[in-house]
Amino acid sequence: MVVPVFRASVASFHPLFDSLCTRLSTNSSLPKNSRLLPFASSELNPVQSRPELSFCVGTHLIPHPNKVERGGEDAFFVSCYNGGVIAVADGVSGWAEQNVDPSLFSRELMANASYFVEDVEVNYDPQILIQKAHAATSSVGSATVIVAMLERNGILKVASVGDCGLRIIRKGQITFSSSPQEHYFDCPYQLSSEAVGQTYLDAMVTTVELIEGDTIVMGSDGLFDNVFDHEIVSMTTRFIDVSEAAKALANLARSHSTDSNFDSPYTMEARAKGFDVPMWKKILGMKLKGGKLDDITVIVSQVVNSHDVSIS
Repeated sequence: MVVPVFRASVASFHPLFDSLCTRLSTNSSLPKNSRLLPFASSELNPVQSRPELSFCVGTHLIPHPNKVERGGEDAFFVSCYNGGVIAVADGVSGWAEQNVDPSLFSRELMANASYFVEDVEVNYDPQILIQKAHAATSSVGSATVIVAMLERNGILKVASVGDCGLRIIRKGQITFSSSPQEHYFDCPYQLSSEAVGQTYLDAMVTTVELIEGDTIVMGSDGLFDNVFDHEIVSMTTRFIDVSEAAKALANLARSHSTDSNFDSPYTMEARAKGFDVPMWKKILGMKLKGGKLDDITVIVSQVVNSHDVSIS
């Protein structure tokens, strides 16, 4: 029996994370607020042609400044099942205009995903996991979502609907980037309680082969709208500890999001889509700049040899 390590940090109280830590940990002897949670894995076959791989995971969530009391509208879960499962959902804030709490849908979606992750019908397929989690979600609202599931043989299976994202980093280079799905600028594909939304059939599905030492960075658009890929690479290579890397990336995203002079990925895309300052400002040499205030969720996972993982 091997025990991968899960290191988590949350900038402020996050109800879903607090409940899932208890549900996902197979060792109940540690307190819920422990910064080091053990995950029990399946038995290993001692005769292997290649090492079995798993995730070492760190997380950090920073709510939108105006949503701190509610914990924000992002949700996520981490599971030790098989090689490891990570997922993020971002509640669509527009529902607040209809007096609907956008966080309810994303949190229930992730809670359902955690419940079904070992389901036989899911068969360790992230697209089917999204299907079952969505079908079981009764809250009104909608959310973007991304799920990644690591096989022990190093195969990573990813399914996403919308603009939550994922980067794979190997030896200081990004080797894979997920692509956002949008109807139009700032209107991503989304799973919804309404019939007009997308379904698991609209998910973008990818399979990638990972090796020991690879780093996976997953997050809501609050990360990728405010932090460039080269900054993500720089930050993850600077920290050995995955929880420190996740925290540093989240803090960098928050810093950029509040900087009105920062030319962010979000404003660069906006200008490319035809959104900019009025013509008279352009004449004066001005342009649309600034970060995007949002909930920020970051999951940093390092691919490790399961035999080498221990609790420290």
